[in-house]
Amino acid sequence: MKIRLLSRRSMLAQCSLGFGSLALCDLFAGAAEPRNPSAAAKTPVPRRNARVDSVIFCYMSGGFSHVDSFDPKPELARRAGQPMPVPVKPTMFNNNGNIMPSPWQSETRGQSGIQMTDLFPHIARHADDLTVVRSMTTKVNEHAQGNYMFHTGFPFMGHPSAGAWMSYGLGSANKDLPSFVVLQSGGATTPHGGVGVFSSGYLPAQHQASILKVDGDAPLAFITPGQVDQRQRSGLDFVRSLDEGFLKEAPDANVAAAIENYETAYRMQRAVPELCDIRGESEATRALYGLDSANKLLAAYGRQALVARRLVERGVRFIELSCLTSGIGAGGAANPWDQHGKIHEGHGQMALQVDQPVAALLQDLKARGLFERTLVIFAGEFGRTPFSQGSDGRDHNPMGFSVMLAGGGLRRGHVHGATDELGYYAVDQVTTVYDLWATVQGLLGLDHERLTYRFGGRDFRLSDVHGKVIQAILS
Repeated sequence: MKIRLLSRRSMLAQCSLGFGSLALCDLFAGAAEPRNPSAAAKTPVPRRNARVDSVIFCYMSGGFSHVDSFDPKPELARRAGQPMPVPVKPTMFNNNGNIMPSPWQSETRGQSGIQMTDLFPHIARHADDLTVVRSMTTKVNEHAQGNYMFHTGFPFMGHPSAGAWMSYGLGSANKDLPSFVVLQSGGATTPHGGVGVFSSGYLPAQHQASILKVDGDAPLAFITPGQVDQRQRSGLDFVRSLDEGFLKEAPDANVAAAIENYETAYRMQRAVPELCDIRGESEATRALYGLDSANKLLAAYGRQALVARRLVERGVRFIELSCLTSGIGAGGAANPWDQHGKIHEGHGQMALQVDQPVAALLQDLKARGLFERTLVIFAGEFGRTPFSQGSDGRDHNPMGFSVMLAGGGLRRGHVHGATDELGYYAVDQVTTVYDLWATVQGLLGLDHERLTYRFGGRDFRLSDVHGKVIQAILS
């Protein structure tokens, strides 16, 4: 067979388009895949059949007692002072006593007939708007791990908080405000475990929480309200040009996130003061939330609840409220519901702080037509034992506890699942934190199995590999 040799000129003429195609493919690949693949964000999943647009997370750090609130157990009174009839699992301090009845009275609430104690009398008046999950469980029994578990689905730092996942999946509906905001007031601090519970983890940094202190002159750290001028804008533009020049040479998700955060911070200098200025709210609204109450803790938490409503009105996706300390119990400011002793006094003071503001928030959302497009979550990292710790406290109980939900897309006046007759173990329709967040994402129109992020060679998601939507609580 005779072989025909090509000259160099002929080869280039015949292959020129091929070389161009290879170069174009390389350019496209470079744009789609950063040099650090583990930092690359997947395109968030499409939003479908969304029932709500925003989430307000009233986090009861320290773990409130379900048997003293949303899951009253008459058997505790009948067996008061008796030993537990089942083996007791190891507790945090293992200073376990006998069965302890609730110091609060229980009764049927609303037309739906939900049994609740009088620990939260204001919230109880909204029983027909509530969805109570009584069979929640978690894997951990310690506060820091519990806080991370409830916020991220993992009992240690490094993973994105639920609010960061919602921000990543939904994006922002208000260019002047971050999509994930944590509110603090009256000296409230972050839960045990630190600000990592609000982290964006391996998601782009623009999705981490912005912490607003809503009762001070400087709500946001390192940002001066109203300081917007041409000199500042010019300086920011110069820094942006340097960052964008770097990105052209070395694509990096962290640098891209920094650009976004600089721009958001610049716009927040005007947006945040207006947000936190509640002088235009009516006297009736102030009274509803208890802003002028002699109880300073109630007033401080009420201000958070009111600002949360204002954030929902402005399109912020995920808002978390922070409890203030009661000064009673082992947990202090980081775990204010953690009453290992004097639970009647400690839980009583904490309930006075949050009960009226949370009920006011539900009422205000309904009055303004926002209730159907908002989801309110009232939860702590675990529940508390039906037996005493020492003489008058309760230890941690992750094996069965309650979460209260209210808002769009839910069955109202509904109770899901159950604990045993003493409130120790979840025994019916057992539910996990993964299931809760899978359900929340579904209400927001996100598919929890598709909203993932590749990091370290694995596709992570908030519901991990366990979560399932709790279909029974959906309307």
